[in-house]
Formats: sequence, C-alpha cells, structure tokens
Amino acid sequence: MSRVEDTMAKAAGLTYVDEGDGPVTLFLHGVGTGSHLWRNVIAELRGERRCVAPDLPVHGGSEIREDLSLPALAEAIEEFCAELGLGEVDLVANDTGGAVAQILAVRHPERLRTLTLTNCDVHEDTPPPAFVPTVELAARGELVPLVETLLGRPDLLSVTAYGVSYEHVEDPAAVVEAYLRPILSKPGGGEAFERMLTSVDAKDMIAIEPLLTVLAMPALVVWGTGDVFFDVKWARWLRDTIPGVRKVVEIEGGRLFFPEERAAELVPHLRAFWESEGRAPLSARARG
Repeated sequence: MSRVEDTMAKAAGLTYVDEGDGPVTLFLHGVGTGSHLWRNVIAELRGERRCVAPDLPVHGGSEIREDLSLPALAEAIEEFCAELGLGEVDLVANDTGGAVAQILAVRHPERLRTLTLTNCDVHEDTPPPAFVPTVELAARGELVPLVETLLGRPDLLSVTAYGVSYEHVEDPAAVVEAYLRPILSKPGGGEAFERMLTSVDAKDMIAIEPLLTVLAMPALVVWGTGDVFFDVKWARWLRDTIPGVRKVVEIEGGRLFFPEERAAELVPHLRAFWESEGRAPLSARARG
C-alpha cells in the first residue's frame, strides 16, 4: 500500500492520480485516507475510463488550506476540476468525500454527469455519533499525539476508528504509511488535520437538503451494511430525498472502506449504472 506523493501530479494545490482514457470518473475520499483508497477500483476501470482521484487538502501530498469546511472543500474540488479542464465527470465518493460530493452536486450541477455515493456523511449524521469522540480529541488538540504513536506502533490501528472501518486490516503498517504519515510529514499537517475534523459540521449538510430534493442528475447509492458509522438508513434517506437516485445497492457486511476492500463488488454496479444512463464507453457496452 506504499505510495510516493512527490511522484504524483498536482493541480490547484492537490496531488492526484490520473490513469486511463475515456469518460472521466472523479473519485473523492474522506478524512484520514486518500486517493489511494480507490486504487483497486481504478485498476478495474482504467482500461475503459479516465480515472482521476485527488487527495483532499491536508491529505497525501496536497497543500493545507485555511478554510477546511465542507463547502470550502467542495470549492477546492471544483477549482481542481476547472484547472484540469475535466468538463463533466461521473463522481464517485466515500466517507467525508460523500458530503463534499453532495455539496458540489448542488452548487455545481453542471460539473456532474452522474453521482455515486458510498457510505458517507448525510444530513444530520455529520459527523456520525460513533466518530464524535475522535472529533472531540481533535478539538482538544489530543488527536495528533495518538496518531504519532501509530507511526511507530501500527499494530495499535485495530483499536482506532480504522479498526472498525475495515473488515480485515491485513497490513496495519501499510495503512499508516499510505494515509497517516503523509499528513503528519508536512509542516503543520497534524494541526490542520485536527482543524479539518472539527470543521465538518452538520449545519452545512442540513442547509443543502432543499437543493437535494430537486437534484435531478442520475445518482446511485452503494452502501455497506456492516458500517458502524453510517447506518444503511441514510442510504434510504438519500433515495427518498434525491429524485435522481435510480437505485440503492447494499453490500452485505461491507464496512466504511469497502470500496478499497471489496472493489470487485462495487465496480460491476458502477458499470451497470453508467451503461443504463448512457455513460458507459463503447468498449464497455460492447463487452456487455
């Protein structure tokens, strides 16, 4: 799971992965992970699509921004897309990235051809109750020392939020190196990470509910049912709130980071959705 940020491209202050050719799919991760979360999905799709996955501010090799609120993150992604000249994208998001995606969708609907949300912050479930203790640690400035401990003791990962976000953490050291060390290795990274966690506010998500109710772009919801943070009821809330939602797919037992662990189960649903909406590349349609 190792990665080298300085070999990645950068646009609008964000490092990113850019692989393949075809219709552009944009992937957004959440707090505490990175573009690397999507590597297995991208490996499946890069033969038929251009897969672009940025690291959110603070994460990976991306720069730190002063405003780390959800609306500001959405604008950072819009700036990123504009700088790369991406045009319309099929957006796929997870965790906090799903909250960013919802705000991006209502503020810049012209940017999205389709929207796919996996387990993520929704409405008042932002942040979810099970994650509030971590946010409280960040608010007191006590989270960074704990994260620093993980750099030397990755075996302790199982007792953190990561431990319940995966079904199986086979290589804790790889998770730490891919996601946490890049944050703490940049000057002020730890403090910015704490600030980012405390900037995630339900009021920003509640405020967009009226706009979600008229969001007509085609949308897909794929939800792991074993997630201790984001209950499947929120997938149904999205279905009942966003008129563009075509389908809710439940990944039995999948946890928060199932797009990383169970990419092979997610990808067929993405392909079927895009094909049903006429967004699949010709090669994929011919393959059936």
